[in-house]
Amino acid sequence: MTRLDVLVIGAGFSGLYMLHRLRESGHRVLAVEAESDLGGTWQVNRYPGARCDIESIEYSYSFSEQIQQDWVWTETMAAQPEILAYLNFVADRLDLRRDIVCNTRVVEMRFDPGAAAWQVGTDTGQRFTASFVVAASGILSVPLQPDIAGADSFAGVSLQTSRWPAEGVDLTGKRVGVIGTGSTGVQLIPVVARQAAQLTVFQRSAAFTLPWEVRPIDAAELAELKADYPGIRAAQRAHPVGAARLSAFSLLLDMLAKPPIATASREDRLRAIDERGILGALDWGDVFFDIEANRQATELYGEAIARIVADPDTAAALVPSHPFGCKRPIIDQGYYQSFNRANVTLVDLRRGPITTAIPTGIRTEQGDFELDVIIYATGFDAMTGALSRIEVVGTDGRTLGQVWREDGPGGYLGLMVAGFPNLFIIQAPGSPSAATNFIAAMEQHVEWIGDCLDHLRAAGYRRIEARAEAQRDWIEHTAALVEPTVLAHPDCNSWYNGANVPGKKRRYLAYAGGIPEYRRRCDEVAAAGYTAFDLE
Repeated sequence: MTRLDVLVIGAGFSGLYMLHRLRESGHRVLAVEAESDLGGTWQVNRYPGARCDIESIEYSYSFSEQIQQDWVWTETMAAQPEILAYLNFVADRLDLRRDIVCNTRVVEMRFDPGAAAWQVGTDTGQRFTASFVVAASGILSVPLQPDIAGADSFAGVSLQTSRWPAEGVDLTGKRVGVIGTGSTGVQLIPVVARQAAQLTVFQRSAAFTLPWEVRPIDAAELAELKADYPGIRAAQRAHPVGAARLSAFSLLLDMLAKPPIATASREDRLRAIDERGILGALDWGDVFFDIEANRQATELYGEAIARIVADPDTAAALVPSHPFGCKRPIIDQGYYQSFNRANVTLVDLRRGPITTAIPTGIRTEQGDFELDVIIYATGFDAMTGALSRIEVVGTDGRTLGQVWREDGPGGYLGLMVAGFPNLFIIQAPGSPSAATNFIAAMEQHVEWIGDCLDHLRAAGYRRIEARAEAQRDWIEHTAALVEPTVLAHPDCNSWYNGANVPGKKRRYLAYAGGIPEYRRRCDEVAAAGYTAFDLE
């Protein structure tokens, strides 16, 4: 039995910084990682085309000036191999590996009230007693398994994007089917289209995409950016989504200041797509608050697609049916252009769903499709998935997964859950998380948790627990923020509100008030002596 001040679950972006922050403060801390190496989502999501949708300069740690100056970014928006290399660079520079245990999955946690500590068990048999646990287990770390009858009967190669083989896969000359057209599918499909002999895309829900140019960063530009890091970071911290430079999020925020589509003439609308294409179709100030305006923008978006995709039926099938804004914006690197290739076929499952996998491919109500490879890009059990799969037993005997199933996903400040003392969660429900630049939001979490643990140690407190009434108020506050927007519309189904997971209670999972306001509220609670928590 290993005794620790703090056990950190996960060694991705969050876990690495949490480990460093606590170690610097003198806590006895260890990080355990289920995968064979560090990196979190950037370790396992290595599918072709995997890339960040925030500029590299801002999708990076800000706590170390030396790391900022020494690391060399090569592209404006980094691809998976570069981000993983960056995380390994940080781990080596800070000598973090000596306090990380890989190939070790936490399977159970029980809080011992007498000891005011968590008893933690792993799949390797190793056990820990930790006064505090910080779950840095990721918001997109649990892929949804394909819910397709007969999947095991397929005689070809089955691949899941979030478990892509490290050695890669040669798709040359293969008949490939991709199931799923969310963010992963949109990134993957243009790359696979250039490799496969035939690509069949099975689309369940058409996506809104934002065409984007990713380009190399030359030495002179990088030197200029590094010289301006203080200004870049200050702008980041003041920006609602934590990304002041160009990103999908900053574009969406800019739309709020634009004229409404409801009063735009036909000429104004056509001029918008003449000048900006797909982006122009969505660039209106009322699309987030008025569902009819959202529908009008979607119609214009369909016209913009029809200017790119040659086949009218395919172009029409690519028009989304959900409101724009209720799913994460997707960076597009030639997605629609891929459907003009002779070797690419779109199967719109709204016209007839998949019925079963068969030994030779996929059977749908529209017919059979013969394939050599099936790639599943079927999404994640977001934000709550990782901890729901660990038997985390709280003070009332219920597991955290049970609480979230029965009461709905929730937490106080997106940092703790009532009934689970001494358990901090990085990016729990009610945090800015995926509604912002993850790294900017994560750094605030790590620093707040680190300061809190330092305070508890200095004041002699052994236990901290969020109060149930404070948690209820926070959940009501986060819900009120999205109520006036299309995010609350019944047709808005996405992993943001859990609608992609059968049986998951529907609730918007992120804090939509922006990072500066969120930070202010968290700092206010801390400055008041953590009055919304019970301390013992």
